[in-house]
Amino acid sequence: MGIISWIVLGLIAGAIAKAILPGEQGGGWLVTIILGIVGALVGGFLASVLFNVNVNQSFWNLATWLSAIIGSLIVLVVWGFIRSKGSKAA
Repeated sequence: MGIISWIVLGLIAGAIAKAILPGEQGGGWLVTIILGIVGALVGGFLASVLFNVNVNQSFWNLATWLSAIIGSLIVLVVWGFIRSKGSKAA
């Protein structure tokens, strides 16, 4: 799976992560999609390092999708935490 596939997967995973974790993370859908792309890459990296899962096998592999969605959720939570800390400091 190439980088374009990970970007497309990240777009979808970001939307799924926003639907799972609605709230006041800030930034709107565009930032959520960008965070989804970053989350898909992070999730794929973590799955391959921690669990020795080859997420580059296929676009339709369940492990690939789960790692992308979980990675997107992690990045979205971290983003929400950073945004909430920044708004309280100002």
